[in-house]
Amino acid sequence: MDKINESELEWSEYDPDPDDVAFRRKELATAVDADDLGCSLYELPPGMRSWPYHYHTANEEALYVLAGEGLLVAADGEERLTAGDYAAFPANEDGGHRIVNDGDDPLRYLLVSTMNEPDITVYPETNRFGVYAGSPPGGREERTLEGYYRIDDEVPYWEGDESDDD
Repeated sequence: MDKINESELEWSEYDPDPDDVAFRRKELATAVDADDLGCSLYELPPGMRSWPYHYHTANEEALYVLAGEGLLVAADGEERLTAGDYAAFPANEDGGHRIVNDGDDPLRYLLVSTMNEPDITVYPETNRFGVYAGSPPGGREERTLEGYYRIDDEVPYWEGDESDDD
């Protein structure tokens, strides 16, 4: 058995382009070389959001709130989050989610995931999807295929066939 205390890990800082997205993450499962289960500790500052609203087609995820308050944006609506709350997200569009810290203090939570691959992550609000083969989202291995695409960018099955006939 491998064990680690989260205090032994450094935070990874995420601050992509959108002004309202910033968070810190400690990859707990990576630190103990877990293969089939992912677990990360997140800290979301007040006024910030996590990953874009999304769902996975091959991986279930679960959220457990440790401290703070926030908002869970889910497929069936919005729910308040407080310490002790647990939510599970199935591997389909019913599992769509995004975490928002609309409180005054940092929001700390664990996010647990199965680590199945290949996986497709769908981002309905931006009409995009991501493809992961060789290593799942959050995986440590090199991927054999990875990319993000617009859902409407359809190409014909056969090269050179630009007709609308299937």
